[in-house]
Amino acid sequence: MVLAAPSGAGKTTIARRLVGDRTGFVFSTSATTRSPRPGEREGVDYFFTDEAGFLSMIERGELAEWARVHGRLYGTPVRNLEQAAARGEYPLLDIDVQGARQIRERVPDALLVFVLPPSAELWIDRLRGRGTEASAELAIRLRTAVDELEAVGEFDVVVLNDDLNETVAEVRRLVRDGGAGLGEDEVRQLVGALKDGVAHALNDLERVQDGPLTTRGPADVGH
Repeated sequence: MVLAAPSGAGKTTIARRLVGDRTGFVFSTSATTRSPRPGEREGVDYFFTDEAGFLSMIERGELAEWARVHGRLYGTPVRNLEQAAARGEYPLLDIDVQGARQIRERVPDALLVFVLPPSAELWIDRLRGRGTEASAELAIRLRTAVDELEAVGEFDVVVLNDDLNETVAEVRRLVRDGGAGLGEDEVRQLVGALKDGVAHALNDLERVQDGPLTTRGPADVGH
């Protein structure tokens, strides 16, 4: 199963709860060139490596998917999926939209789940509250989020992360029993509201900076 969402929507928390409940889900730890945040552990939160090491993994065919996000590389080691399948477990991938598209190509029967936050206000406040990103970094994440929201129609189901316990239970049910998730009209309205919220937040950031923010998004960063 793939969980994807805009940054700050809570997909990693959902993934950790599913794995922690010991109901057959196993977390697929990603490789990344991002530096560890305080408290993150090698091999548990991520496999941390430099760009040269990551590119070598790509060349050797060791990644089921990979993407450059916010200027850093992230990817899913193939061995994660193989080991989970051998144990009869549900491999759970906490990845971005680009990675989800690659998994769709390589693993056609994977279930792709997109997680939406309940409102733009709560979502953006959560991003600001992390305290780990400067204004320029926050602007990059918000702009990337707009592109990610455009891809919601590519996913099998969409869930609303309003109440964590209910969301975890729904995702577990979707994997085991199937289901439709949010309806198309509800998704369309919510995505529209989230985009409007992002636009207002970016305007606020520009006012704080006293002019347009000069940031480099994922598409501006080469290998």
